[in-house]
Amino acid sequence: MYNNIEWIKAVKPPRDPVYIAKRITDKEIKEVLDYFKGSKFELRYKSVIKLCCDSGIRSQECYQLRFEDIDLDNRIIHINHNPDSGQHTKTKLSRVSFFTGETKEILKDYYNCFDDKCRLKYLFGQSDVQRAFRKSPIRVKIFRKYFSQEWYRRGGPTSIKKILMGHSMKGDIDLMHYNAQSVDDLKKIYDKIMK
Repeated sequence: MYNNIEWIKAVKPPRDPVYIAKRITDKEIKEVLDYFKGSKFELRYKSVIKLCCDSGIRSQECYQLRFEDIDLDNRIIHINHNPDSGQHTKTKLSRVSFFTGETKEILKDYYNCFDDKCRLKYLFGQSDVQRAFRKSPIRVKIFRKYFSQEWYRRGGPTSIKKILMGHSMKGDIDLMHYNAQSVDDLKKIYDKIMK
């Protein structure tokens, strides 16, 4: 066009694809919980579902969680970026997120399945979980989408959701320079929104 070439006018560029996000509600979460009901490892998969739905962590971050990354008493998840120990985050930054009291009780039951001598390296084995969810109504990565949508349905602030979900703060002046929240501040906001 800059060089006034005539044939360029006949070229029709493709339209940008229209993406419509799939709406995930409590109904879909109940369906996937029901899918695992009665399974030999029901408690493991229920723990994965509830923890991911409550916290908004990425599926890869879930698979890398260790027992010591979960503070049950305070309902805090430490999502660590520590490549030396096999833990990575997309933004290469560690962060925290939280979970509800209901999930705390489910995790307590799950923890009781292990004694101190028989602890797995990771809380949830990636290959086992992926295999189990292969035919389920929803994949593990969709629980993050549920958290994001549920946060908005409950009127939660976007900036706090971005912090909890580990979104990149580059280009967001408010998050980069002004919105400094302590773990306690984040937890108060989380508890107010997620109850």
